[in-house]
Amino acid sequence: MSASGVNSDLSLPAMQQTTEMAWQASPSATVWRKRLEHFGDNAESGHVTSLVRYDSNSAFSPHGHPDGEEILVLDGIFSDEHCDYPAGTFLLNPEGFRHAPRSADGCTLFVKLCQYPGVDRPQVTIDTNAARWQPHAIDGVESLPLYSSDRYPETVRLVRAGPGVRFPAHNHPGSEEIFVINGTLQDENDVYGKGNWLRMLHGSTLEPFTENGATFYVKSGHLPQ
Repeated sequence: MSASGVNSDLSLPAMQQTTEMAWQASPSATVWRKRLEHFGDNAESGHVTSLVRYDSNSAFSPHGHPDGEEILVLDGIFSDEHCDYPAGTFLLNPEGFRHAPRSADGCTLFVKLCQYPGVDRPQVTIDTNAARWQPHAIDGVESLPLYSSDRYPETVRLVRAGPGVRFPAHNHPGSEEIFVINGTLQDENDVYGKGNWLRMLHGSTLEPFTENGATFYVKSGHLPQ
């Protein structure tokens, strides 16, 4: 693992409870981050998954996104020269996209960088608060598709489970990554509350349940098998 690496071995599972992590400085004096995984040639490039916090009246200089950028706005309002994006907005900015991000009143984001190669990907913006959630095969569960393509392996969605939901034991072909947005998930190994991030490997098996309900981000099929 490089000096700047965090959970950089994608052949290993990983877990971070972000509420227990300290905010670290970024190249902008008004933007902070908690890195969940990172590897690359230096501290400011490469494959990154992180929480990012913009202070009030904060901004980054204009920049591009090699291999794309994915953002889920967790709280506040995130902005750039194209639009304002309130909490609940999902963005996929493809390779070649440029912007100058900012926030007038502050915001917190879940961000993934350099994980979407391919110049033919569309730019995606979804207001998850207004979008139509889809029923799931399991009673008490709904899902909201955020991104999938026949040309690329990953699938991204939100899942919302009501109190008392138990998911049957299942494995994860092609890997799975979870970020708990609200509520609490549990399994036979641990309890995962708001802010918990997990990376599970191809073929891993879990039997999760939630006593009081949970909403969580899920990305699957994107890691080496």
